[in-house]
Amino acid sequence: MEKILIMTDSNASISQEEAKKLHVYVIPMPFIINEEEYYEGINIHEEEFLSALRKGAKISTSQPSSFLLEEIFKEELQKYEDIIFIPMSSGLSSTFQNAKQVAESISPRIHVVDNHRVCIPLKESVLEACSMRDQNKNVDEICDYLIRTSAKSSVYVYMDTLKYLKKGGRVKPAVALFATLLRIKPIISTRGSSFDMFSRCRTLKEGKKKMMNQLKIDIENEFKEEYEKGLMSISINHSGLYQEAEEFKNELIAAFPKAQFHFIQFFPYSAACHIGPDALGVAVTINSFSLPKN
Repeated sequence: MEKILIMTDSNASISQEEAKKLHVYVIPMPFIINEEEYYEGINIHEEEFLSALRKGAKISTSQPSSFLLEEIFKEELQKYEDIIFIPMSSGLSSTFQNAKQVAESISPRIHVVDNHRVCIPLKESVLEACSMRDQNKNVDEICDYLIRTSAKSSVYVYMDTLKYLKKGGRVKPAVALFATLLRIKPIISTRGSSFDMFSRCRTLKEGKKKMMNQLKIDIENEFKEEYEKGLMSISINHSGLYQEAEEFKNELIAAFPKAQFHFIQFFPYSAACHIGPDALGVAVTINSFSLPKN
């Protein structure tokens, strides 16, 4: 029997292929496109999803059922001494609470950790947990670290439109219409509990500048000590802006030379269906442990 299984959901921007290399169990998040159920990275992939998003398909999100979680937990407990499950932030999904209830009904060997992250910051948490596992840290050490460092991350996302937030009921139609008429592009931010309006701009270029300025403020203040020690990483999420993401990467590396640049990733589908296509996000996250062994 192996010691520790690190588990997460597909909101962590970890593909099934990556998961195999990392020895991580990724639960694919379910969502509905035109009344048909899909699972991220299982029966639909990036190009198909982006095409459906651009065409205005009716897309809604869901979550793993209690039955599925129970089935997975029980099966994996036969192979591992302990399970550490790091789901999407409890402030953005009910998966954490659902999983915690299921875990408590099964075994104390299942540890459900809410480290208040989503997208790439969640991926960084999973990778750090893997590194700690590979360094033979115990369950308590890993869980304590994930909780203690949960606030050491910030995310900013430039959105091309409020249309998709309006469709999901997350912004009033009048607000979305007003923004469209004035050609306003929103920038939202999160520390894990919710996505909040951070700023507004007219162009992607202006949006990138505002996000970088705020990252500079975060790094020079809240994350200063970690940044000076080279313990902060920067990564990019996007929903179709492939070339722009590469260009943004170079700008970020030049602006923040003491940070490690880690990833350019497509947004998790459950996030992209609310953010919409042609969005660009940047995350700065603590990274005290080296990347795990493949």
